[in-house]
Amino acid sequence: MAGLPGARSASPGSPAALDGSFLLSPLGGLMCAQAVLGLLVWSLVAATTYHLHAAYGWVMFVSLFFWILTLLFFVTYLLQLDQKFYMVPWPLVLMIYNAVATVLYLTAFVTCAAAVQPTSWRQWDYNRRAAASVSTGGQGRARGLGSHPGHTWGVLLFQFFAAVTMIIYGVSTFFSFRAWKGLGSNAATSQVSDHA
Repeated sequence: MAGLPGARSASPGSPAALDGSFLLSPLGGLMCAQAVLGLLVWSLVAATTYHLHAAYGWVMFVSLFFWILTLLFFVTYLLQLDQKFYMVPWPLVLMIYNAVATVLYLTAFVTCAAAVQPTSWRQWDYNRRAAASVSTGGQGRARGLGSHPGHTWGVLLFQFFAAVTMIIYGVSTFFSFRAWKGLGSNAATSQVSDHA
């Protein structure tokens, strides 16, 4: 576990203790950002009519699923439980988790952006979904007779935060890969040199 930022050495039999250095490490900071942004994404999706559209349901599933798993990983590292389960290759597990989260957040973002259909069953609903795939909310409010600006902004916000969360998971994947491969240190600098 020496490759992970904030790595610590705790014996497997010791009680769980809070690790303050984990919160200051890049891994801890990125996990905090993932938890906060993931919470924003799924709460904004929950404020929409996601049950009427499969694309929004997919975003809801991805964001809620990875938010819960991120919290579990965060608590695992914060309480140093990864040291108790030393037989699990934690750097590899974390790298795979972050890579899968990045890919699924990407699919959720693209699916939701591509879900605009002009044959929608209500005109105002089409305008809301159309506004979710453009960069400004003005087009969605200007077209329809029943469009709801607050809802349009909610859809725009959850797509924005989904994209930012995807980027944060991508950065975490990069750092997890470096930790898994042991990049950042080499054998010559990690050896103890006792010449006495």
